Amino acid sequence: MAAQPGNVQASTAGPFSGGPVGQQMRLPKMAEMIAGHLRGQIVSGQLAENEALPPETELMIQFEVSRPTLREAFRILESESLITVKRGAHGGARVQAPDLKVAARYAAVILQHQRTTLEDLYEARVVIEPPCVGLLAEIRSDAAIGKLRAALAEHDAVVNDPMRSIHVHVAFHSLLIELTGNNTLQLLMGMLEGIIDKANAARAESTVGSAIHERASRKGLAAHHRVVDLIEARDTEGAEQLWRKHLTESRDFLVRGDVQTVLDLMG
Repeated sequence: MAAQPGNVQASTAGPFSGGPVGQQMRLPKMAEMIAGHLRGQIVSGQLAENEALPPETELMIQFEVSRPTLREAFRILESESLITVKRGAHGGARVQAPDLKVAARYAAVILQHQRTTLEDLYEARVVIEPPCVGLLAEIRSDAAIGKLRAALAEHDAVVNDPMRSIHVHVAFHSLLIELTGNNTLQLLMGMLEGIIDKANAARAESTVGSAIHERASRKGLAAHHRVVDLIEARDTEGAEQLWRKHLTESRDFLVRGDVQTVLDLMG
């Protein structure tokens, strides 16, 4: 059952249970447990987005902890972008919904640290996206086709603006994944999307105005139009094959640039 606004659910057996009687728990561990308790209520919906948490004094009594311990728990949740904390007389902690951008930023940090190449990144895209396009052709709906056609019209309108065209191009790829309705696929590709968008923009900046850029841009847009035709015709195999070819050609074009690693791009 959902909690009333500001009502943090607590265990009837004390703030936490299961440890030996009289055991003194270190502050960081206690803060992590409080953060875990509140995190669970946020992701389960017991604490709704934009809902205010009770005042610190109430939470200190409920969890039987000091103010520094509670604030350490808040810092953990702030670092995960699950709450925002305002200081002052009218301050307090307020719930935020989990955000894909947080996961994407951390994924980018890991890829930078591992010296991941852009070719590696695009290979993942070649593996993930074509089956998604095939799935979309299989579950084809008029609503999905309508959204794809609208996205194509938007791209057609900005094809002569290289930088806007790049962002609309990437958004079309994201829309294909979104329309599958598969949350896991959306999460995986969403974490890559921001990096891919930056890589595309970096390559466009180095070739903008050139014949090679214009040719690649228009060829990519033509592939987008063709894949929507195949999805609408429920041609699962044809859509997958076309999309794999399109992604492979895009990869080969983009990795020829000066930017070779995620660190080069994001650093």
